[in-house]
Amino acid sequence: MPRELLIQVAPEVAANLTLLNEHLAKLMHVKTAEIQHVAILKRSIDARQRAVKINLKVNVFFQGESFEESKIELPDYKNVANAQEVIVVGAGPAGLFAALQLIELGVKPIVIERGKDVRGRRRDLKAINRDGIVNEDSNYCFGEGGAGTYSDGKLYTRSKKRGDVDRILALLVAFGATPEIMVEAHPHIGTNKLPQIIQDIREKIIECGGQVLFETRVTDILIKDREIQGVITQNGDVIEAKKIILATGHSARDIFELLDKKKVLIEAKPFALGVRAEHPQSLIDTIQYSCDFRGEFLPPAPYSIVKQVNGRGMYSFCMCPGGVIAPCATSPGEVVTNGWSPSKRDQATANSGIVVELKLEDFKPFAKFGALAGMEFQKAIEQKAWHLAGETQKVPAQRMVDFTQSKVSSDIPKTSYVPGTTSVELGQVFPAFLTQIMREGFVQFGKSMRGYYTNDAILHAPESRTSSPVRIPRDNATLEHLEIKGLYPCGEGAGYAGGIISAAIDGEKCAIKCVETMK
Repeated sequence: MPRELLIQVAPEVAANLTLLNEHLAKLMHVKTAEIQHVAILKRSIDARQRAVKINLKVNVFFQGESFEESKIELPDYKNVANAQEVIVVGAGPAGLFAALQLIELGVKPIVIERGKDVRGRRRDLKAINRDGIVNEDSNYCFGEGGAGTYSDGKLYTRSKKRGDVDRILALLVAFGATPEIMVEAHPHIGTNKLPQIIQDIREKIIECGGQVLFETRVTDILIKDREIQGVITQNGDVIEAKKIILATGHSARDIFELLDKKKVLIEAKPFALGVRAEHPQSLIDTIQYSCDFRGEFLPPAPYSIVKQVNGRGMYSFCMCPGGVIAPCATSPGEVVTNGWSPSKRDQATANSGIVVELKLEDFKPFAKFGALAGMEFQKAIEQKAWHLAGETQKVPAQRMVDFTQSKVSSDIPKTSYVPGTTSVELGQVFPAFLTQIMREGFVQFGKSMRGYYTNDAILHAPESRTSSPVRIPRDNATLEHLEIKGLYPCGEGAGYAGGIISAAIDGEKCAIKCVETMK
């Protein structure tokens, strides 16, 4: 019987199997030769003390004990080519995992994606980065894999109560992700590796008889007597089905507008908005690891911070160690930032969204837009940023201390944001209440993380697509829209997820509930 242990070791021990075996042998008062195998179940970093430690949960197998390397395999997916059909709108994690779950349950998914396939998106990402050209259907937010594909590939979620996180991680491993994601406390695939996994998921859907339609935008949802009948695409094609899983993501404003126009119940939802702050990664390492140089056995340090400022939460969001800032506009005439990291997290800079929670009352100046008030609030800030930065994809930027002191920065060093920056007093971008909270908040951040509050940190504005500004209400038990039969609002865009894992979980849940009503 293997022994399960929780241990804490130095980083160099955790990184070297020989040293780890020696440590375990000493701990258990046995000879090293008696240990056949050590399986690492969970790994996390403890940087609370000056000497950084690695927490490990391990299974120790002794000589003579049965040990087999477990292989994670895909479920036994059925061929559903001739099965009943369900439309899935959106090929982000919610839509793709909904489609896989439908196949597993014997139902044919028709996945409709406005953007291009995961490889085709790259040309449009190059165009927005180098030429400032925004393709409204293919960008960092729209296209196969959704916003997460080219926006870091973080797999950490706090939403443990929402569903089986390990099941989603195991499916990703079966589709080609490193098994390490099952072990790490904050798993991460990396923007450079995730596209192949997404492509393999799509190929499995097609192999099993499902359909995936790219560059196909839904322009109307057919409803008769408050029941779903199908959709119409931009080419005028009608695709009929009695069930729609609507998994369009948090930036599909045209879908929100369509639902509002058709008098389908939606509601404004609070979200968070702010800036994306970039520091030298070496500075974050020094702060987090309390050392001048992190060494070869520690990864680039992340950080997580939250403060209450004037009754509002101000916090880090989607922190990207060793990463870059990307232009994530989805329409011409707006500027939006986000961050991502490659799998090795080996870039020289660290960035994080630093955002402030908004309340429904903040959207009162846009009350005439009804349920779209929050979306219009968001849009107005993105458009103002575009105008102030020179009406290109350059982003308004300011040094952190200068921002808190209302000074226009005399110079902005080159940052990881490829389209470039324009020195702007960021108080011009945001409403006064939001500006004041962020100014006070950064000073407070500096008191908790010594060295964080510095003019070496560059703020890029805005970080505005943290979550959907609209919720599409659904029944808690059936997950069906409160008024439209056969409509299943799903994932981030509907207001029920926040990240790859929680969106995938929600996609599976919606697929299961959808199929239950078809039997």
